[in-house]
Amino acid sequence: MFNKILIANRGEIALRIICACRELGIKTVAVYSEADEHSLHVRFADEDVCIGPARSLDSYLNVPAIISAAEITGADALHPGYGFLSESAYLAEVCEACHIKFIGPYPDVIRLMGDKARARRAMKKAGVPVLPGSDGPVQSEDQAQKVAKELGFPVIIKAVAGGGGRGMRVVRSADELSRSLKTATREAEAAFGVGDVYLEKYVESPRHIEFQVLGDHHGNVIHLGERECSIQRRHQKLIEEAPSPALTDKQRRKLGATVVDAARAVQYTNAGTFEFLMDPAGRFYFLEANTRLQVEHPVTEFVTGIDIVKEQIRIAAGQRLAFKQGDIHFRGASIECRINAEDPETFVPSPGLIQAFSVPGGPGVRVDSYAHSECTVSPYYDSLIAKIITYGRDREEAIARMRRTLEMTVVDGIKTTIPLHLKILAEPDFVAGRLSTAFMERFATEKDKEKERDAAARRAASA
Repeated sequence: MFNKILIANRGEIALRIICACRELGIKTVAVYSEADEHSLHVRFADEDVCIGPARSLDSYLNVPAIISAAEITGADALHPGYGFLSESAYLAEVCEACHIKFIGPYPDVIRLMGDKARARRAMKKAGVPVLPGSDGPVQSEDQAQKVAKELGFPVIIKAVAGGGGRGMRVVRSADELSRSLKTATREAEAAFGVGDVYLEKYVESPRHIEFQVLGDHHGNVIHLGERECSIQRRHQKLIEEAPSPALTDKQRRKLGATVVDAARAVQYTNAGTFEFLMDPAGRFYFLEANTRLQVEHPVTEFVTGIDIVKEQIRIAAGQRLAFKQGDIHFRGASIECRINAEDPETFVPSPGLIQAFSVPGGPGVRVDSYAHSECTVSPYYDSLIAKIITYGRDREEAIARMRRTLEMTVVDGIKTTIPLHLKILAEPDFVAGRLSTAFMERFATEKDKEKERDAAARRAASA
């Protein structure tokens, strides 16, 4: 087992990893930017090293500074968390060269699955259902038009190195394609340094369902079931849950077995997620693979009882998986709400000083957060301040516990998305499990109608 792990991240995920390390008896090193000097992950780590100014490029994305911090503190492993450099094959390679164990897949697997076009081909070869699309990046507008005509509109343009909705455009006609292609290419270049894009057939109102996998260095691979991630705004997840209310046990077994076979085919090790779109007819199509820990991993931990972060560390240390697929049992239901420092109506970020912060406990409630009273939410980083996760014997109880937890949560000094989450949880379609990636689009339309009704009522009252 490792003696000391450097955590190349910040915020709640850095604290989450520290918790796992403490339970395993492993020392930790926190790295931090000048803006995070007083953050909780710095306070609770055994050692800490400042790696640069507030700007991510100068600190949390600065590979030489991170590796130097690992070397001067004698860390023998590095956990990248999620975001930042978590899917950087380059960081994994540098760690390997410096004899620091990277807690994640091998560099060549990260590189393969990070290239969306190559990943599609690999999954297709492994027998995973894949959406019809271009065979690699499109090289010209003429080629894009030809592919789109063959696929039939609507199509979706995606960045080869993409994620988080950047470099992505839905195109519904040939007239839109040229403009959308240029915009997506520019976005991809700015966000990822690579402007390559490819085309896929666009699925209207699908569900977004992902499978969690674990693979060790001895050829053992298992899945930990699925998560439903269909509640999204601009391809950014807002609410996640496990299990999906849409899947039957038969579908779970079948798709889970397919995912395990695919992971073995690419020699996948450590934790990873294989993401799918499920169309209204119940057909599944591979979307992408995330070669890291996911933000929403706690819902899987609740329904399986398995600590995924501890398993990541054990796997990286060379240990075999302690359980087989038949040992994995899914019990109850779990829901996660991402609490962001944003205006719940406009989604404009709301950084600043948190004057008061309190989240109630009680049965089936977990809070992963770096926030506290007199804590400053920085404008330099992602606006996520907390993840509230609830568990129940069934989905109905998990929802009820989430509602009462959100209603009793106090965050003063900044705006948060809690009011939005409460509205979503009260929606009849959500309660009934009728979900799709178009849910928020319909929800926004209803909000606009509500505003129009309120305005009409005010005009009538003043007439």
